[in-house]
Amino acid sequence: MTEERRYSCETAVDTLAWINDIIHFLTPYFSSFINPHVVNFFKDQLWENVNAEWIDCLRREPVQNLLLIPSGVVKDHWPASLKEYILKLRSMVFCQEQADINMALPGLQMTSLNRVIAQGMNGKKRHEVEALSAVVSTVAESVRAHAIVDVGAGQGYLAQVLAFQYQHPVIAIDACSHHGMVTDARAERIKKHYTSQMVKSGSGIKNLNVPKTITCRVLSIESLKALVETSVPRYDLDQSMLKGENQEDKGKLNCPGGGDANNRSPTVLAGLHACGDLSVIMLKTFLDCRDVKAVVSIGCCYNLLSEESIGDGESQCGFPMSRALRSAGLSLGKSARDLACQSAERWRNLDMHAGIHNFELHAFRAAFQMVLSKYYPEVATSTPSIGRKGKALRRRNQRRSAKSELHLKGSTCHVKQNFCAVVPAESKTEGISGSASETQTLSGEISSNERAECEGIKIDSKSSNFESFCQSGLSHLGIKNSHDVNLQGIWKEAEPFADLIGPYWSLRAALGPLLETLILLDRLLFLQEQGSALEAYLLPIFDPNISPRNVAIIAKKIDKDLRSF
Repeated sequence: MTEERRYSCETAVDTLAWINDIIHFLTPYFSSFINPHVVNFFKDQLWENVNAEWIDCLRREPVQNLLLIPSGVVKDHWPASLKEYILKLRSMVFCQEQADINMALPGLQMTSLNRVIAQGMNGKKRHEVEALSAVVSTVAESVRAHAIVDVGAGQGYLAQVLAFQYQHPVIAIDACSHHGMVTDARAERIKKHYTSQMVKSGSGIKNLNVPKTITCRVLSIESLKALVETSVPRYDLDQSMLKGENQEDKGKLNCPGGGDANNRSPTVLAGLHACGDLSVIMLKTFLDCRDVKAVVSIGCCYNLLSEESIGDGESQCGFPMSRALRSAGLSLGKSARDLACQSAERWRNLDMHAGIHNFELHAFRAAFQMVLSKYYPEVATSTPSIGRKGKALRRRNQRRSAKSELHLKGSTCHVKQNFCAVVPAESKTEGISGSASETQTLSGEISSNERAECEGIKIDSKSSNFESFCQSGLSHLGIKNSHDVNLQGIWKEAEPFADLIGPYWSLRAALGPLLETLILLDRLLFLQEQGSALEAYLLPIFDPNISPRNVAIIAKKIDKDLRSF
């Protein structure tokens, strides 16, 4: 097995070397894993694209072992080539373990969010906003910024914490007018709370920063640059404006049409999961707009990145950004961008039953694609979306389990039925549905007649679930179910290979974090290619088990006057 190499992205040379190794590794797998769509698993017999020894080994593995493959976990008894594939790709993945941000950013002081300012946030959002607000505030202070622009602000959670808790002037930009109204309404409630607290404490009423909201769809560097130049208060204005004294006039701003761009305030761009190309626009605006002194960007939705206009010249596409990759003519394609959204942490944290259920859904969707290809070929060619069917299927399984328990009147068969209801065809393979002892214990608890009855329930449950899945999918597509469509026949054709979809999906999903690494390194290299005029680095600031898209790209323009700050 090849020796693991340690990668670095401290310099442009290091980053490019890392990128080149990733591309070299990925290239052979585009045809077998990356480009094929899993919905065509049965139709195109995708398992035949994979090393037969790997498939033969993994189809016998417990589902827990399959779920750990994207995290780089291997077993000693696996083929050497399979272990090398998993370990090699994992060695090239950017480490997303949460960094010690206090060490990475000296002077950072993270403050817990109080009950009022955290109202409306779920646990994930609170974790993200608490960490990111502290990082953005520290970066803003390091470049002596007078304003922060929250790009893709949503309902304004980050903007409000930066304004009220860290006392920065903040402009919140979002494309949705409803989000702007929610942000304003929440800000007013928070302002009343802080004002009340100041009155009760007898400390006197201090001026509070309240985020200004702008409703505008940012589609280009020019539009974001114009928003910054016309919305951020001028540097030569009275400092009281910068500290929020005139917040009664904040109102709701519309897209500006122009303005004096001279003497603008130093500004920081911040984005919490700015979607698709929006994160790219932020990084390019950081370079193009002299007023923007720093950027803190956490991207997401790589599937929505654009890849047009690839060439040697300047490009507006979302990937690739760096000159090096553009000159190489690298293109990922939609399937690869979709795959980059996969999270190893998500799979690792699934329990056995949830994992089996996920693989079952993939099997049903792939078999449903066979239905479309055979009976509705004009629909199948577009690879349509049929919505999320997982919750509906789980509810159906629960109802079936309850009915079975009543029907069997206390026999132990219902225990097996409850388990079988979500076990895909891979349960026929030893170990895939749990340990061998667990399977033997379930089998040993019932008589041969009861076991036969359970097997009948299992088969009926499986085919019935698939039929319900198809009917829901056809309804979602606006297609009336026809008696001429033989759903049971399609399922019987696909079921013998259903135990292969778990291994295939796991091997393919393992490439997701590596593709995300490639996208992140390309963005970093784009900044590093600008030379010594700026510093840029990647920093994972969230717990990846809570928020998998956790890597922030932080960049600051080097100002001689700020080097000693």
